[in-house]
Amino acid sequence: MEECMNDELVQRIRSNPKYQELVKKRTGFGWKLGIFVLAMYYIYILVIAFNPTALATKLSDEGVMTIAFPIGAGIIIVSFITTIIYVVKANGEFEDLTNQVKEDVKDAL
Repeated sequence: MEECMNDELVQRIRSNPKYQELVKKRTGFGWKLGIFVLAMYYIYILVIAFNPTALATKLSDEGVMTIAFPIGAGIIIVSFITTIIYVVKANGEFEDLTNQVKEDVKDAL
């Protein structure tokens, strides 16, 4: 009996247009951010693999730091920023849609 009610609730949630919108937006946004971050890393790794002298360029004649360090640090910082962007969107737009879906199926609980 309870299992039948859970299946009905699951079907009701899945058929809710707001739930479908939530899944579509969340999945698309996650893929876009993931591809962006992976592309940054892979491009950096490809430059290391195929043109390491480009990253070995010193920032100044007296110093020892190469251009690889600020680029690598920038990739890490951009990764943190993309994580923050996702968290803000998840806690805002995605959470609002989740609450709307909960409100729509509340009477079935």
